[in-house]
Amino acid sequence: MNEVLRGLPGIRDLGDGLYMLLGAVAIILLAWIVDLLTRRILLVILRRIIRHTKTRWDDALLDRKFLHRVAHLAPALVVSLTAPLVFGGMDTAMLVINKAVSLYIALLGLLAFFSFLDGLLDIYRSYAVSKNRPIKGYLQVVKIIVGIAVSIYIISALMGRSPVVLLGGLGAMTAVLLLIFKDTILGFVASIQLTGNDMIRMGDWISMPQYGADGDVIDLTLTTVKVQNWDKTITTIPTYALVASSFQNWRGMDESGGRRIKRAVNIDMTSIEFCTDEMIDRFRRFRILGDYITGKEKEIAEWNNAQAVSEEALVNGRRMTNVGTFRAYVTEYLRQHPMLKQDMTCMVRQLKPGEDGLPIEIYTFSSDQRWVEYEGIQADIFDHILAVLPQFGLRIFQNPTGADFRKL
Repeated sequence: MNEVLRGLPGIRDLGDGLYMLLGAVAIILLAWIVDLLTRRILLVILRRIIRHTKTRWDDALLDRKFLHRVAHLAPALVVSLTAPLVFGGMDTAMLVINKAVSLYIALLGLLAFFSFLDGLLDIYRSYAVSKNRPIKGYLQVVKIIVGIAVSIYIISALMGRSPVVLLGGLGAMTAVLLLIFKDTILGFVASIQLTGNDMIRMGDWISMPQYGADGDVIDLTLTTVKVQNWDKTITTIPTYALVASSFQNWRGMDESGGRRIKRAVNIDMTSIEFCTDEMIDRFRRFRILGDYITGKEKEIAEWNNAQAVSEEALVNGRRMTNVGTFRAYVTEYLRQHPMLKQDMTCMVRQLKPGEDGLPIEIYTFSSDQRWVEYEGIQADIFDHILAVLPQFGLRIFQNPTGADFRKL
């Protein structure tokens, strides 16, 4: 074909240099026209068709520019097919053109492959299983392997040597490569352990104070885990750190349906006393304490009669106390609360007395796990507890303030 072109009138009189220049311009112009038609017409038509389909995978590939990068292969194919027509018999020119085209196709093919994997990840994330089994780390490993393979091919093509020879030379650089890709290797092993043992999922609330992380997992990659803290800052943690160090995962709380309330009020121990008859009569009028008072009085009377206890002194026998009655009141109050999980642990207990008084701890679970609503439920409970304490003759322990000293 090259001889036919050189024999055409007007072309046979051109020198070799001018002929090669005009041929190169013609090939470049044709490749540009094909590229323009592919991107401006074919891609536009495909884009409209894809947007009107009900499937999701084609939209993901379009958004990740997979088709856009594949379309750029068209001019390379044009150059590959038309170059022999113009430069046939010119070994040096054909060698340069073929090498340039092959390198261009290899690099563009690598980018298109990366776009395909990104689109595949987007499709996978649209399914619920992606929260339990994230695959982003594995796809990153595939990208690294394919990227290294294409890089070796490009370097060997530029050097004019076989890839096998280049790989043989890389064997001596294994130690260097292990040092360079240390974090990647550690992250890959850690990601397998994390997903295989179901230690962490997308959307999990985790706490890792040593890294300042306390929030939801928003991204799992080969080397890093991104956590969005409650103040909306982002903390990045090395993936292998989640295996090498300890962290707290709150997923169990989310799956249980309840969120724990665990807080204590400190009672001034000087306000604790035995209940008088007047106090018992007043407590009996409390709606949720009526049955408790009746049952407790009967139980104590039977025990004291069996022990033949003399009631000349208050310390003889068993008696009700204001703090014990208060605990019974709070316990029944929590059991009747509509926003608490009654099928989970619910108790009111005493902790060790100390310099800050007697701690009375409330241990129960809210049925609403949402942060704002949970805090509101907890606040309402303790608002009531703090307000009702004086009804039992009890006082909250509080360190003296400036107002207290002014009163003195």
